[in-house]
Amino acid sequence: MKLKILVGTMTSTADYVAQAIQMDCADLVDEIEVQLMDGLDINVFDEDALYLICTSTYGSGDVPDNARVLYDSLDLQPKFLGHVRYGVIALGDCTYVQTFAFGGKKFDARLTDLGAQRIGDIWIHDASAGTFPEELGTTWCREWLPMALETVQKEKTAA
Repeated sequence: MKLKILVGTMTSTADYVAQAIQMDCADLVDEIEVQLMDGLDINVFDEDALYLICTSTYGSGDVPDNARVLYDSLDLQPKFLGHVRYGVIALGDCTYVQTFAFGGKKFDARLTDLGAQRIGDIWIHDASAGTFPEELGTTWCREWLPMALETVQKEKTAA
């Protein structure tokens, strides 16, 4: 199975996290593809893959500029995404209490509304903590990915 990491970023931090996961977790899955969200729409979820949304938060709790078209397409071109299994990495800064990690949380809410099923909890990184999101993100993914793959495999076997 392929892990497809969709990256929403303004300053490349989410892209660095995705690339670190791609390098560090390659032994856990057949293929890992990192794709910036630039110009993507809801049809990106047509592929048979396990998805990981890796996104920062921008402005007043918005998704990053490069993720806007994809996020908006979830409203403008809605379709049932019951076949989609995904995880979320949400990057934020807790000093912005009202909108902390909303980029990832917004994607999660909209995907769930369309029938997609998140596997595991949203992993949130706080930029104000002084930790490296690449290191903590890969540690999280090494735990999440085997569990997610097992869940998908059990569903396919039961079907």
